[in-house]
Amino acid sequence: MPLSGIVPRQVEPRLREALEHSPAVLLHGPRQCGKTTLARRVGDSLGYRYLNFDHDDVRKAATDDPAGFAAALPERAILDEVQRVPELFLSLKVQIDERRVPGRFLLAGSTQVLLVPRLGDSLAGRLRIVRLHPLSRAEIERSPPSFLDALFGHGFPGFSYESDRLGSRLADLVASGGYPAALALRRPRSRRAWYDDTIETVVSRDIRELGRIASLTALPRLLTESAVRTAQLTNISALASDFAVSRQTVETYMQLLERMFLVDRLLPWSSNRLSRLVKTPKLHLGDTGLAAALLEVEAADLLEERTLLGQLTETFVYQELRRQASGSDAPHRFFHCRDRDGVETDLLIARGRRFAGVEVKAGATVRSSDFRGLRQLRRALGERFVRGVVLYDGELALPFGEAMAAVPLSALWKTEPAPAPAS
Repeated sequence: MPLSGIVPRQVEPRLREALEHSPAVLLHGPRQCGKTTLARRVGDSLGYRYLNFDHDDVRKAATDDPAGFAAALPERAILDEVQRVPELFLSLKVQIDERRVPGRFLLAGSTQVLLVPRLGDSLAGRLRIVRLHPLSRAEIERSPPSFLDALFGHGFPGFSYESDRLGSRLADLVASGGYPAALALRRPRSRRAWYDDTIETVVSRDIRELGRIASLTALPRLLTESAVRTAQLTNISALASDFAVSRQTVETYMQLLERMFLVDRLLPWSSNRLSRLVKTPKLHLGDTGLAAALLEVEAADLLEERTLLGQLTETFVYQELRRQASGSDAPHRFFHCRDRDGVETDLLIARGRRFAGVEVKAGATVRSSDFRGLRQLRRALGERFVRGVVLYDGELALPFGEAMAAVPLSALWKTEPAPAPAS
């Protein structure tokens, strides 16, 4: 079913709280993830005036006279696509210092604004940052995002927890991704065309404005190669060889894609208790719908290509959990863990000093061997390890020993256990 209506965003309470305490708040995330919709919904309820620097006349006024433009801003203003006018930041700082009150400026940007070249001032000490991702499945389903709380809290009661087996729907969810405008389109072909147009806009304009790029044609190719390698260890040297360019050039281009929120590099976890751990980050596309469009595959293709479905499902889970974590009051940190013998855990999540591990399977069968990496982590972390979970396409939460369970993938957005059967 195509997405319809305005979807409540899980970060909205954090955004409103930030505006109550900080003179400037930056809402940033990838282009078309819903920043403008959220900023305007919050801003309209609080009396903000909206200005968009994608409009040539507004951008020109700000770049020609940043000080005058900032001085003329109303008491409360939303400044959208603010990364396009880095000259303005120093003047915003002056205005904040002259009248320091909470919620003066709500900034929205489609890149990591503080890394933009020519940025006049970082607004250090004056700026709160709120990250917005594409839609999580929990948001789409209008479901409370309680998976992480269950993971670190009461867990998933064995046999009493029932959820839905996704079956072929898993491939459809993965291929659809989480961009609101793409989800509103009924036909997969239309979605792919939307992704193609979005990538063209990001590469031809947004990335060009970030810095001098020797070859813009290489960036779409690199993005496609990143989609091929999603959920795999990052190998910059191999990419450089494929592109016949230097390793530093590929690294620079990869950093640009990260700054546009198109790819993520998941850091490896390290511990002196496990000395043979791989220290290479793992690559993930920022959204599986984007990855499917780059690879020119639809749900039916993924059902035939099970290896690719497995890769994209891992990325889907990683991005789902990051999106849910962005709206949580508790900060979470994400890692992967793999040793030189190939024993791995797809996701190691830290909440404070406590850890939980998640392994991802696109299939409906779970074996004891699937918990090998999780058990290794439990031995290394001791009491700091809360729980290990293998997500699989099943219907029941199944115990696999102390602090270990197999849990349905659909529990990511449906985590309340069903009532236990009457005795």
